[in-house]
Formats: sequence, C-alpha cells, structure tokens
Amino acid sequence: MGTAALIAAGALATVAGQYGRMFQRRRGRGAQGLVDQAPAAALDTASVAFEGYAATPRSETVLLNLLTGFLGSFAFIRPSTFGIRSGWWPRGNTVVGGRHIHHFVPGILIAFASGTAAMLTSNNKVEDKLAFPMGVGMGLTFDEAALLLDFRDVYWTRQGVLSVQVSFALMATLTSAILTIRLLRRGEAEAEAHGVIPPAQPHLAPEA
Repeated sequence: MGTAALIAAGALATVAGQYGRMFQRRRGRGAQGLVDQAPAAALDTASVAFEGYAATPRSETVLLNLLTGFLGSFAFIRPSTFGIRSGWWPRGNTVVGGRHIHHFVPGILIAFASGTAAMLTSNNKVEDKLAFPMGVGMGLTFDEAALLLDFRDVYWTRQGVLSVQVSFALMATLTSAILTIRLLRRGEAEAEAHGVIPPAQPHLAPEA
C-alpha cells in the first residue's frame, strides 16, 4: 500500500504543480474571475500535456508510456491484493482448476505479447502505444519478484514487502516525474506559440 500511495502522490504532485502554473498565468492576466480561471487553467493543463506529448521525441514518449504502465499496474495491484486479503475487494483471487493464479502470470503474458506485437509491426505509433501494456506486464511481474526469487509466497511477509519492488517503484517514479515535467515544459512552449494558452509572466517563462 505504501508503494501505491507513493506513486499516487507523485502523480498528483506533478499534475497539481502544472495546474498551479497555468492558474498563475490566468490570474496574472486578470481578465477572468476566479470561478472562470479555475476551469480554464484545467483546460490549459490538458492542452499543455497534449502539446508536450506531440512535441516530445519518440525515445522519451516510449519510455514515458512504459513507465506509466509500470507505475499504473503497481498503483492498482497493491490496493487490490490488500483488499482481497482484507475481504473488501469486490473480487477475490483468480483460481483456475483449484490453483491460485498469481498476477505475475498475466504480467508475463502481457509483456511477452506486447513485445512480440511491437516486433511484428513497423508502425511507430503502434509501437509507442504497445509500450504501455509492456509496462503493465512488467509491473505485475516485478510486484511478485520476491515470490519468483524465493519460489514461495512471501508477498505479505517482510521479504515480500521490502523486496526489489520498492527500488523499482522509486526509480520509476522519479524517472517518470522527470520525463513528465520535461514534457509539460515543452508543451507550455508549444501551446503558447500556438496561442492555446496565455503568455507567461516573466517569472513563469518555460525553462529551456
């Protein structure tokens, strides 16, 4: 649960930070009331993300998609497994033929399928999108790394909780945040150049 909370907090902080920058732009113009500025700043934030993604080099978008899938699977699977164990999650464990199917199994299948599909296509846009399910598969697999290493179910033991998943999650969170901030700053410059968002005040000019 701590890992999922870290991921969610990182994502919220990044979005909130960008929203704050856009709100300051609107507030600096003074042409709108507070009630109008808030939703306008939200639309500006979405425009910046769209423009930034479109202007980002392919190598960075692929890595960002991969990390987003990786972190998203962590953020989902940790609360769900905790909920199953506590009895409040709507669905229980997946059981086939009386055998509990751990989530590293679909994780491996998703990662293998995505990687194979990426090798079979020559469309760069399709390959970019396949990075997301690849990241999901990697996240589901690494979440049970301790089980794979010890060959026994230590998911909720000390070994499982403090396994390599924490290191991977932290590394991915920091890298994803850096890439996202780079994307958003690039998006600000593109959106401002296209007249989609108001010009920046001198102290809010996008960094080079």
